[in-house]
Amino acid sequence: MPSFGIMTAPMQVDYHDILRVWREADAVPQIEHAWLFDHLMPIGGDPSGPAYEGWTLLSALAAQTRRVRVGVLVTSNRFRPPAMLAKIATTVDIVSGGRLNFGIGVGSRPSHPLARLEYEAHGLPFRSTEDATGSLAEACAVIRRLWVEGEPFDFNGRYVRLAGAFGSPKPVQRPHPPILIGGRSAATLRVVAEHADVWNIPGGDIEDVVRRSALLDRYCAEIGRDPASITRSIHLPVTYDRADEVRAAIGDAIGAGFGHIVLGLPAPYPEGVVRWVADELIV
Repeated sequence: MPSFGIMTAPMQVDYHDILRVWREADAVPQIEHAWLFDHLMPIGGDPSGPAYEGWTLLSALAAQTRRVRVGVLVTSNRFRPPAMLAKIATTVDIVSGGRLNFGIGVGSRPSHPLARLEYEAHGLPFRSTEDATGSLAEACAVIRRLWVEGEPFDFNGRYVRLAGAFGSPKPVQRPHPPILIGGRSAATLRVVAEHADVWNIPGGDIEDVVRRSALLDRYCAEIGRDPASITRSIHLPVTYDRADEVRAAIGDAIGAGFGHIVLGLPAPYPEGVVRWVADELIV
């Protein structure tokens, strides 16, 4: 059976509106997971509008929900050193009682001017896509080791170097929170094949989504991994006045083998929006 979740982009919206939607999601059994995104400035609408830091907000929402699984779709690996990110994620897993889905990706595309601006505005380096992909693979390896290994270790990679690295406490979930990697490029899909429990891709062009899924199958075969061991996840935007189109997109995604559906809810959020999703979109 497919699992359904919601995504509330924490920009151009008030904190209490997001909290209202997440509390409602926590009470609607058809919704199994809830997500934020990871941008430091708005990537749509008024560029001077509000945008909340994803992991801080996630921890607050995790503390005020009890059932729904929580995550960031997806964390930019360019924003935080991986050992620090492992510590942040562990903290959220503990706060949530073991409900974290750990989402990560290379970070924003260089072609997105609003996304690129946030790096310059916060003094963050914006490296090449090649560097971003290579550092993502090393970050996933380091984060997993910090979650599971019982002794300090050194790590001397091309992009990540650690001395005496050790994670304490450990996450609630064993062996570790599920790792979701988002992206569609061939280079990212190779990282997915090696490190991910779940792969997420934005919807919109279902034929391209199917081609990318087949490419992931090929990369898994090359390293001897069963492609079925990676759950296929898709993000689909919701339009409140065109429910029939959203239902059709959901049907196409499920038919293509995507059993993990994340429904992006645009703000402002109508009253009872999560119940509406369950009643009108999940069939």
